[in-house]
Amino acid sequence: MRRGFVIVIVVLFASSCAHVGARTSQDRFEAILQGVAEAWNAGDAAAAANLFAEDAVYLEPPDRQLFRGRRALYEFFGGDQKIPMSMTWHHLAFDETAQIGFGEYTFKGTNQYHGIVVVRIRDGKIANWREYQYKSAEPWSVFTRENPF
Repeated sequence: MRRGFVIVIVVLFASSCAHVGARTSQDRFEAILQGVAEAWNAGDAAAAANLFAEDAVYLEPPDRQLFRGRRALYEFFGGDQKIPMSMTWHHLAFDETAQIGFGEYTFKGTNQYHGIVVVRIRDGKIANWREYQYKSAEPWSVFTRENPF
């Protein structure tokens, strides 16, 4: 009787995992984030928004900027207008098991910011984006001069 019980548990566990999407690799994570930068650099709000999940949450804590959903992100990224901006990644890292990664960046729009973003990937799309940034006109090399790497 116990053997049958164990088999049922294993089958239930396996079937509950069947809906889990494909795991994103380090290389694919980097490609997704580079894709965001390339889309922003080209002023292509649609291409950038399409790298996010339909129900993505984009936040700069504590609730300085909060956007929910791909459509809201499309509008935030400029919508139909081609807004001049640029994004450069300095470091990217990804935990494939947790499907969570981070990137250090410089972003230029109306102002320039240096910051870090923590991202969760789900089914090959950005599901969560949480950024912390510091407004600075200094180039990255000067901004990090006391601790460059």
